[in-house]
Amino acid sequence: MIQIENLSKQFVLHNQGDAVIPVMEGASLTVKPGECVALIGASGAGKSTLMRMIYGNYLANGGTIRVGGVDVASAEPREILALRREVLGYVSQFLRVVPRVPTLDVVAEPLLAVGVDIDVARNRARDLLAQLNIPERLWALSPTTFSGGEQQRVNIARGFAHEFPAMLLDEPTASLDAVNREVVLRLIEQAKARGAAIVGIFHDEAARDRVCDRQVDVTGFTPGLAA
Repeated sequence: MIQIENLSKQFVLHNQGDAVIPVMEGASLTVKPGECVALIGASGAGKSTLMRMIYGNYLANGGTIRVGGVDVASAEPREILALRREVLGYVSQFLRVVPRVPTLDVVAEPLLAVGVDIDVARNRARDLLAQLNIPERLWALSPTTFSGGEQQRVNIARGFAHEFPAMLLDEPTASLDAVNREVVLRLIEQAKARGAAIVGIFHDEAARDRVCDRQVDVTGFTPGLAA
């Protein structure tokens, strides 16, 4: 489902004489349906960079990133948008939404985007918000007014609303209490059971050991850090 081959990335510092900084070289990774792979490595090794390249936020300088048959490294913007809508979900650490949109509709939106009936989509959103212990009195309010922990849980609910065949998870259990952490781990296990291919960053080692099938140290892909 996710196949990365010989991936490379450079950053050009235009305000410093166009200096070229190589940050990734020769990265290769395959993630099968139903498998969860954890990216590990010291801070600055390139975990987040690799995730952003898979999602298409960073343009690769070389190599391929195939997700569900689409090469993100060379795809047109419309192809990447379709991939994000239908195939590739991304649970980031931060919630970014249009202000004044009710929380219920924020969570339901990924389902509406793929043509799910509005009542079905909202029922799925209600179920996820209840599982993640977001009080019902808040569902009609914009999540932009919520605490950081509540926003994180809304973001998780939104990310798991649609059954994406592939998912990227950026520290999904960070700062959660034990009850909500357990809910998130169960959602990940359910996604794996239905066949989702998952790549994640987990600083929570116990969570990583529970849901991840293997670990990939990105240090080996980082020029200057690789052994």
